[in-house]
Amino acid sequence: MSFTKLSVSALALAAVSATAAAARDEIRIVGSSTVFPYTQAVSEQFANNTGSPSPIVESTGTGGGMQIFCGGIGETHPDITGASRGMKPSEFELCAQNGVTDITQANIGSDGLSIAISSSNEFDWDLSLAEIYLALAAEVPVDGAWVANPYSMWSEIDSRLPAVDITVLGPPPTSGTRDAFVELAMHAGCEELDYVANGDFDGDWVEENCSRMRTDGPFIEAGENDNLIVQRLNSDKNAMGIFGYSFLFENLDTLKAVKIDAVEPDPETIASGDYPVSRPLFFYVKNAHRGVIPGLNEFIEEYMSEDAMAPGGYLTERGMVALGDERRKTVQENVLNAVSMEAPE
Repeated sequence: MSFTKLSVSALALAAVSATAAAARDEIRIVGSSTVFPYTQAVSEQFANNTGSPSPIVESTGTGGGMQIFCGGIGETHPDITGASRGMKPSEFELCAQNGVTDITQANIGSDGLSIAISSSNEFDWDLSLAEIYLALAAEVPVDGAWVANPYSMWSEIDSRLPAVDITVLGPPPTSGTRDAFVELAMHAGCEELDYVANGDFDGDWVEENCSRMRTDGPFIEAGENDNLIVQRLNSDKNAMGIFGYSFLFENLDTLKAVKIDAVEPDPETIASGDYPVSRPLFFYVKNAHRGVIPGLNEFIEEYMSEDAMAPGGYLTERGMVALGDERRKTVQENVLNAVSMEAPE
């Protein structure tokens, strides 16, 4: 496979800003903290293979990365953004408004949203999605009424759980991990509650009433740096953290997973969908920058290589769950040939 497309926008960019673009020798990448370690690994391999400068990779969060990526075309704007969810219609429109009209989407693999706790915690944690919702939501049902969350200890949610304070560190609203967690864990957990399941509530009601995380202390927004969450869990054996599976995978010497509905996250359960909080991972490339920013084509080729993406590749060694063979081949062909994405729905 090889690049066969140099878009009209790329030619235009090369014509009007070749001198400016040449001033930036490094590839610039922003986006998801979950995708960050994978992109960093590809960057190191790319630099080793080519002798080119290692790309500058910034962990800005998915939402923040989209805002920066969609800011425009040219050497002052990034070439790629990583994302732990798909691009939103509003983000696609923002890109278009700023002249970023030729974008390729790359689904690089899958990830599980892990809830982890210190391995020094001796309890065998296994939470249902409903229990996760009751612990972390701003509003919950109590005695037939929808009220502000009153729970401060896990044992108040279910007597089988320890009588310890609920302390969960998680991502901020700008993070794709937060978006995915709200959709896959909070909404699904809310729908499991008898109050909701037996009531006359549709998906719009769930989205409106079950999306807000509590702000009274038990849930702590820990920023985009997942390593800081890991440090906190190592210092507080009863605290839990929410982050992508790769961070749990890299810290299994000190952390352990909290099972969800009796399923522990691992590559097999995430790939099969048995683990209930799984999601695809992406990066988005600005096709106008291909052939203009030095090394960008070669970096994309490295990211799409079998050495990186295939089962047993160096990205799966870091915790990413590889795509199936047929899906992976399709993604590789589309990305290497700069196939433009359609507007998301």
